[in-house]
Amino acid sequence: MDNIIRVNGLKKHYKEIKAVDGIDLEIGKGEIVAILGPNGAGKTTTVETLEGLRKPTSGEIFYFGKKISSVDQEIKERIGVQLQSSTFFANLKVFEIIDSFGGLYKKRVSTESLIEKFNLKEKEKTLIKNLSGGQKQRVALACAVVNDPDIVFLDEPTTGLDPQARRHLWDLIEQLKKDGKTVILTTHYMEEAEYLADKVYVIDHGKIIAKGTVQQLISTLNMSSVIYFTFDEENGVNPVELFNGKVKIENGKYEYETNEVEKSLIEIFEISKNKELKIEDLHVRKPNLEDVFLHLTGRTLRE
Repeated sequence: MDNIIRVNGLKKHYKEIKAVDGIDLEIGKGEIVAILGPNGAGKTTTVETLEGLRKPTSGEIFYFGKKISSVDQEIKERIGVQLQSSTFFANLKVFEIIDSFGGLYKKRVSTESLIEKFNLKEKEKTLIKNLSGGQKQRVALACAVVNDPDIVFLDEPTTGLDPQARRHLWDLIEQLKKDGKTVILTTHYMEEAEYLADKVYVIDHGKIIAKGTVQQLISTLNMSSVIYFTFDEENGVNPVELFNGKVKIENGKYEYETNEVEKSLIEIFEISKNKELKIEDLHVRKPNLEDVFLHLTGRTLRE
């Protein structure tokens, strides 16, 4: 896959603060790349430097195979940006906002087609100030792609949205990839990165501390899956003893850690049948990206 963006040794320092401290990135054409990190880790500074909003202290940035000294107008015509927080003129209507953004570019997508694509038809004549959070985010996304960009930067696009609005925005982001766009996404939501990203970079203290596909990162943990289950009634038996100590009790549920999920499930079912124990609840949790992050940094993304 051709790299549409490449970054070597990117640094952004503010006196004694090393916001970005030697980052390397390779972003392929048509990828969705998630950049993860706690607040203050340097992810937004990195993205804003790539967008041309901040000047790097040092390092090399390549766009479309060409080294650049700054994000000039030619590059700006080929990228779209949805900032972490978008502010629009409150008393303009949806179609007016999108139309005005389109006027900033030589190449543009019609306002009508964007309104249709981002499911804003019923709201096209509604004032921005009267939209819900999810609707405003769809408007912001429409404005980010009004110039039909090759690369779309999305900085925490679903923060504060309810689950339904967030999932709908995921569908729109997936469609951008289907349309051939490269998407660079910063997010606080592990599930979001797992669902969307082809590749993940984890940043902490201004440095890349891990990179790879979601599965590659999870596989580095060498963690077992955990089967959680409970019994309706235990009939005087001790499940911990039944499973020869392989099961422990945590928060009222039995936990069975295993690298052989199918074999362990069969064992649970056979023992429950033989001892006439009725399984009330059972589910399997496999290692996920949240586990990776905790392993790497020892803290959650929301700190």
